[in-house]
Amino acid sequence: MYVFKDIKTTFTRNVTVPGLLVLLVLSLACALFPERMNEALNAVQSVIYTKLSWTYILIVSFFVVFLFTLAFSKIGTIRLGADNSSPQYSFFSWIAMLFAAGMGIGLMYFGVAEPMSHYVNPALPGTLQPAKDAQLATFFHWGLHAWAIFAVAGLILAYFSFRYKLPLAIRSGLYPILKDRINGPIGDVVDIFALVSTFFGIATSLGFGVVQLNAGLVHLGIFSESSYLFQCIIITVVSAVAIFSAVAGVNKGVKKLSEINLGLAVLLMIFVLLLGPTTFLMSAFSEGVGNYIGRLPSLTFNTFAFESDSREWFTSWTVMYWAWWISWAPFVGLFIARISKGRTIREYILAVLFVPSVFIFLWMTVCGNGAIYIDQHTANGALSALAGNPDVLLFTFFEQFPLAKPLCVLAVMMIAVFFVTSADSGILVMNSIASGNRPNAPKWQNAFWGVLLAVIAMALLRTGGLKSLQTMTLISALPFGLIMLLLCFCLLKALRTDRLYHSSRIPYGSRNWDGSHWHERLDQILTFSKRQDVKRFFAEKVRPAFEELRRELSERGIDAQIHQGKRGPLSLELLIPHDQIWNFRYGVAAEVQTISNYLIDDDNTPEIDDKKQYLPVTYFSDGRTGNDIQYLTKQEIIADVLREYERYISLVADENKAIMFVDKGNLN
Repeated sequence: MYVFKDIKTTFTRNVTVPGLLVLLVLSLACALFPERMNEALNAVQSVIYTKLSWTYILIVSFFVVFLFTLAFSKIGTIRLGADNSSPQYSFFSWIAMLFAAGMGIGLMYFGVAEPMSHYVNPALPGTLQPAKDAQLATFFHWGLHAWAIFAVAGLILAYFSFRYKLPLAIRSGLYPILKDRINGPIGDVVDIFALVSTFFGIATSLGFGVVQLNAGLVHLGIFSESSYLFQCIIITVVSAVAIFSAVAGVNKGVKKLSEINLGLAVLLMIFVLLLGPTTFLMSAFSEGVGNYIGRLPSLTFNTFAFESDSREWFTSWTVMYWAWWISWAPFVGLFIARISKGRTIREYILAVLFVPSVFIFLWMTVCGNGAIYIDQHTANGALSALAGNPDVLLFTFFEQFPLAKPLCVLAVMMIAVFFVTSADSGILVMNSIASGNRPNAPKWQNAFWGVLLAVIAMALLRTGGLKSLQTMTLISALPFGLIMLLLCFCLLKALRTDRLYHSSRIPYGSRNWDGSHWHERLDQILTFSKRQDVKRFFAEKVRPAFEELRRELSERGIDAQIHQGKRGPLSLELLIPHDQIWNFRYGVAAEVQTISNYLIDDDNTPEIDDKKQYLPVTYFSDGRTGNDIQYLTKQEIIADVLREYERYISLVADENKAIMFVDKGNLN
């Protein structure tokens, strides 16, 4: 923590100052020149969506395959933290928080609007089942693929933060390839990008979402009209509550609000389900999930290359959604990572992918299919006529129910709380990025981000620059998607190292060591063998052990041979030849190992004058991985050879196992 003009702060200057400059410059440009900016950005977005839409599909598809591969591999047992760590939050609290931060406000805005829009304007014109296809498209946009994007970002951040003890920052994910350079300019640029992307994502959501909340309050008669003044009042109130929640912290603020919001969502969904066409909705949910699972592989890679009439729908919906979710990945990923310490990778992936997705499927079925059913049977097209006006569509839908007023009140409460949970979690994430995840940040920093969010959102609402800001955010998704691919490579590299580290056993020569001659053993541990050391080891220990064994075997009528150079100049093996079965072979060969820079550069480690060390490693006829025997004495080498020979004899003597050792060349 440093002091700047007598104000205590944990802000990282290399990230915060440039980040704020970028935020202010882009916000001013969108506010002062909204039409020009919108026109220019739309042109760039159109080119990207038209020419590079396939890249979004492949990137997101890779994320899905990548996560399932990790979840069902041995890597899935690794914990996001120490091996003995346990989750910080209960399962319900954890799900509630990631759900509210991920896409809570979007459910209220698009829960009725998107299925109705797909129903009125289907992806494939002339479809015979527009309602069913509308449900499928909505499931696809809000299901596994969306959460896979968030899950990848969160997994990378949580793993490197809680497992590698690095800061909870995007730059930490690049550690396997950049090492300590993540603390340099490259790391700063990555975090600046994450800060700006998070800020603009929250700002645009605040700006556009407040319009729906204003419409709901007008519908309830609380406000007289939808105006800029009332929208500013809403933003001020929401921001104030969000700041208070963020200052209170995750446990007291965000956690409580998220649990309340999930409870309200379940309550509202149950009301609509029971008051609406219950049997139809449950049947539609079951059929919709089956349809989604059955068509998921084709949907995943579909780019409408052969349906030119549907290309505009594809870029306006699917590509836009993938870009939107990717642009939100730094924010949502950081927040999910922050609350996921102690969970295994398998538990994390499966829960983040499936639990929110199943709830969203049920929500979209109840609201979306419910609206379509009512539009067809009782509203006489009144709801489909409002497909282009999502701000009021939700409340018009609730007006079709017996308890319309309570439903609208509950919906407004949910929108307001979703606003707060998105804003306060965003404030916490931005402060974390700007301060390098330093602990004990002053409370004024959270308030600073909340006030800045409110001011810029109100300014852009006034000038009409929010649309430009949203387009800019979507354009930034493509480069960040490519960065996420690089982060996935880094994660795989780190996970491989993790598996190797935790599967490493006690050095072979120390497993049965009784502690005798420990001074000599300590000297061996603190000395890294050179070529001449291994050569001496062969001459003084390996060869005498083999010679003694050969003499003893010869006295017992068994021919044993000693061969040199079979596995390189520094190699020696004891061979017992056979006619019908594999020869018994116990060999030792020198392997070269590069010593890590971490050990070389540290002051409190053995003195090292060469980056390479030579290890005497065993090998056998059956190709099994050998062992480093540098610590064994002559007698211990003899004992090790006899252990292997005993194993060989016992296996060949077993009728069920001997076939593995038959010399296949003699069967031709």
